[in-house]
Amino acid sequence: MKTDTSSISQAQSYRAIGEFWDTHDVTDFWDATEPVEFEVDLMHFPTPDPTLNAVLAEFVTSLRSLLADNLLAVYLQGSFGVGDWDIHSDVDFLVAVEEDIPDAQVAALEALHRRVYALDSAWAKHLEGSYFPRALLKRLQAGSGPLLYLDNGSRDLIRSQHDNSQVVRWVTREHGIALAGPPATELIDPVSADDLRAEVAAVMRDWGEEIFAGRYSPDNRWAQPFAVLSYCRMLHTLESGRVLSKPAGAVWAQKTLDSRWHDLIRRAWADRPNPSEKVYLPANPEEVTATLDFIRYALSVSDVVAGGRWQVVGGRWQGAGSRW
Repeated sequence: MKTDTSSISQAQSYRAIGEFWDTHDVTDFWDATEPVEFEVDLMHFPTPDPTLNAVLAEFVTSLRSLLADNLLAVYLQGSFGVGDWDIHSDVDFLVAVEEDIPDAQVAALEALHRRVYALDSAWAKHLEGSYFPRALLKRLQAGSGPLLYLDNGSRDLIRSQHDNSQVVRWVTREHGIALAGPPATELIDPVSADDLRAEVAAVMRDWGEEIFAGRYSPDNRWAQPFAVLSYCRMLHTLESGRVLSKPAGAVWAQKTLDSRWHDLIRRAWADRPNPSEKVYLPANPEEVTATLDFIRYALSVSDVVAGGRWQVVGGRWQGAGSRW
């Protein structure tokens, strides 16, 4: 019979060891301990969620098998990169490849994504990201073609410019978690604060034009809070020259902008859970009206925010000579 015992508890089973330490503390036995050196490979634990880690491991292993030497790196970015994720977050990824995926391999790559989507995990249904050739990932290039892109909730790849942005490059370079390959700093050039601000200001303006022209409508319970939180986040980027999460943007906005917007922002954050269901539910018309007013306001102050023309008056930010 095996009679090995634990050196401190003298227990002979894992259960007995657990019971011993339920009623004892290591500080009671400090003199009996010895220094130990060990290594932890954080690549195997990219997030605190073991179910998501299993999905990511299957995804990366499958990519290695399919893409072979064309695979350079896989990064987790977005809210998981900046550290403000929750159970309602998309799982934003970026795959770097040496050369663009050839047309003959796209069907096999789609089959891979469908296998991952079918895994027994809600996370597997919310992967979202793009495939960047090395040369295109290095820096944003005018006129570069669309990338292979997987939308959140989709099984199919399309060609899209969705992730071909300064924002995605900045987040991946500064906060991306390498699931495979080298640190993102080896593949992506630095993105300046001025370049970030210029791109975000253009997105704010172009999206606003789509909204007010009726080509995009925040008229459902996903789109309405999404628009509010996105404009908070973009204003925050204009002010800070960095890209943080939607919750960070919402907190900043409530501390910085006039109090007349605070309730709208709080309600937008509270209405964020279960986005896949709320996209089919109509938004409250009063909330839509308030959201459109907030977007007009955000556009009107964007130049002041980006220019740093701020001052604190009575504990609240002011700019351009008037209280916002």
